[in-house]
Parts: sequence; C-alpha cells; structure tokens
Amino acid sequence: MVLSVSERTFTQEVLESPIPVLVNFEAPWCGLCRIIHPLLLQFQAQCGEEIKLVGVNADQNFKLSTTYRLKSLPTLLLIENGTIRHRLESFRGREDLRLALEEIKASYSSCPKIYKSSKTVDLEYRSA
Repeated sequence: MVLSVSERTFTQEVLESPIPVLVNFEAPWCGLCRIIHPLLLQFQAQCGEEIKLVGVNADQNFKLSTTYRLKSLPTLLLIENGTIRHRLESFRGREDLRLALEEIKASYSSCPKIYKSSKTVDLEYRSA
C-alpha cells in the first residue's frame, strides 16, 4: 500500500525521512497514473526498507505541484535528505518507467551505506 501524503504531512514524511522517498505525483483522472500503479507497488516490495514510496494527489495539493514545477502527470521524484536525486516525467509507458526504476534501485542497493575501511584512497582526475 502506498502512503498518501499532503501538503500538511509532506515535510515530515518526505523531506525529513531518514531513507530516500519516491514521491508519485498523480491525479484520479490520470490514466497513465493508474497503469503504472502496480509497477510502483512491485518496486516498493522489491526495495523493502531501502526506499519509501508515497503518493501525492497533485490536484488537491496545488502548492506542492507548483513548488516542484510539475509539467505532466505522473511525475516521480526521488527525494533524499530533502534534495531531489532523480526526476522521472514524460515517460511513454510501463517499460520506460520500469527501466528508470531499475536504475534507481540498482544505485541504492549497490552503494554501501557505511564505510568500514579506514584506508584512504587517492583518486586522481584524468582527462581523455
């Protein structure tokens, strides 16, 4: 189940969340929003506790829609520590979205959250 957030609960549930949050801006009249919903639920089940999924009704939360400059629905924002890390909009269908979600999932499950090594690595910039 997707947690529904509003302008009143957005700061607490999204911006102050200790884990990254995928925010789905949608509307009841949006056909593509309904089509992608099962894919988002599957994404949520696969990510478990690594990424939180919330939904925002764009029509009922106009300030949020304006703040995040929504151009189309659905629009998905991955927000971590109050900052937008990924913005998914204008995708053409389920397959576009599935590929984008796979990329997000891979970037969070492959990155270690805790660095246990005290070794310092010297990285040097090389131009091609």
